[in-house]
Amino acid sequence: MSTDPTPTRTRTVGRSDRWFWGTAGAVCGLYLAVLGGLIAADAGYIAGIGPFAEDKKDAANPLWSALADPDIRHSLHLTLVSCSITSILSLLTATPIGYLLSRRQFRGRALVDTLLDVPIVLPPLAIGVSLLILFQTLPASLRDAVVYQTPAVIVAQYVVASAFAIRSMRVTFDQIDPRLEQVAQTLGASRLQAFGWVVLPEARSGMLSATLLAWARSLGEFGPLLVFAGATRGKTEVLSTTVFLELSIGDLRSAVAVSLLMIVISVAALTLARVLGGRTRD
Repeated sequence: MSTDPTPTRTRTVGRSDRWFWGTAGAVCGLYLAVLGGLIAADAGYIAGIGPFAEDKKDAANPLWSALADPDIRHSLHLTLVSCSITSILSLLTATPIGYLLSRRQFRGRALVDTLLDVPIVLPPLAIGVSLLILFQTLPASLRDAVVYQTPAVIVAQYVVASAFAIRSMRVTFDQIDPRLEQVAQTLGASRLQAFGWVVLPEARSGMLSATLLAWARSLGEFGPLLVFAGATRGKTEVLSTTVFLELSIGDLRSAVAVSLLMIVISVAALTLARVLGGRTRD
């Protein structure tokens, strides 16, 4: 008389799966608790609740006080403008490069792919120093018009944000069936026409996602900005350097308020990018 081992094996696999997913969920929950704790601590400090109630007392709300500061308002304005310009430039760069890497095999492709990741893995301060050295080789008129001026903010953001946008666009193009372009070319369209009429409409959501990702990355840029653009109040100061400046003068309340504002903005941008990215995959 034989005994069917299938039920026993099924129970064993079921327990193994529960342990596996339970462990993964616990690790995820622990890390989310850390991130949530960071945000909750900032919000509690601003609101003056819990352990921060004594610190606040009758002081004005730090967030409104920070936004009433002309220097911080200028910083917010420059941040929004520079991040928007940077995200557009990043998309214009990422679209052809992402398409090239997705569709074309060529000699040196692996090297190109590696070099495109350098801004992602390179220490931020090193990027700022490298930009300074690069502009030392350019004509003095161009160097003086960019270095430690407002354009330097956009250049520093662009170098890093473009690398993230390129990765996003490559994934987008990888998910678009190349046969659609081949059919268009079979019907008489050129490569450029197939790209513009077939590929770009299909990649629309991915392009928006890449733009938002570049925007959010630009928002959090600090190291290259500090070295290459400086942190001059009313001139090259953006929100990330505002946090540094407020801490340097001992104004913790304003630093926390600006940090919380950046968190809210970045979470909104990243959430929208994830939603658009999910639509692209669907």
